[in-house]
Amino acid sequence: MGEEFKSQIISGTMTWGKWGMNLSPSEMMDLIEYNVEIGINSFDHADIYGGYTTEAEFGDALKLSTIQREKIKLITKCGIQYPCELRPGKIKHYDYSKKHIRFSVENSLKNLKTDYIDVFLLHRPSPLMNPYEIGSIISDLIDEGKILEFGVSNFKESQIELLKSCSDIKYNQIECSVSKNDSFTNGTIDYCQLKKIKIMAWAPLGEYFKNNNEKRLRLKNILEKHCQKYSCNESQLLLAWLLKHPTGISPVIGTTRKKRLLSSVKALLINIEIVDWFEILEASNGKEIP
Repeated sequence: MGEEFKSQIISGTMTWGKWGMNLSPSEMMDLIEYNVEIGINSFDHADIYGGYTTEAEFGDALKLSTIQREKIKLITKCGIQYPCELRPGKIKHYDYSKKHIRFSVENSLKNLKTDYIDVFLLHRPSPLMNPYEIGSIISDLIDEGKILEFGVSNFKESQIELLKSCSDIKYNQIECSVSKNDSFTNGTIDYCQLKKIKIMAWAPLGEYFKNNNEKRLRLKNILEKHCQKYSCNESQLLLAWLLKHPTGISPVIGTTRKKRLLSSVKALLINIEIVDWFEILEASNGKEIP
């Protein structure tokens, strides 16, 4: 089945461990292998997931699996200093010093049982970012083969421009969905498209399944109509809406349920008509497109 799809869909691991399902090593191994089987070969991590425990649990599971390292892509992030049992601290803050970035990469390599990270991201922008210091250590890590590509997460245009003066930024992972669609109009996606920066979208289903508010009711009426037209479910249609964009947005899917993973992959086969795309956007915003 995996041959039918490209891995534009990314499997997010935030809830695989202590921050969610608490999967055992064998359960994680099974989930990794299932993702690859259905055509999802990219896995999104961050050092803080599970209170700095999920990366290592995933690495143990990957080692148990039959998956060859070169057949998958590992994405991870650093920068958020999160007070927890493993790393006691006074307050949550950001650290993008050369020393901390080096430590984070080396630690993620050890946790994930790998020699290289395919895509390394700065998790959130910090007011204290020094682009020269960041650029220097990222360049060193790329030269050493420890990271292959560099990017950011939750960064705005001005913050990316600051880093681009010293680094080659390939990715920006942002919150983006039908219900959180301001990045389509505030310049973020336009800028990424202009600079050939690939976009990953976290929370790609937005708040649709979380809030029973007026926006959801408006969307539900439109989605149900189009689900019949495209022979799909609501989740697939919400993903297909994102996938329609010419930048080739990669949704980061947070589920651990196989049925939902397979359903998400099948969204790649849905090509929403332009007028339907705008009808869904209008329903979300609650007003006519300007």
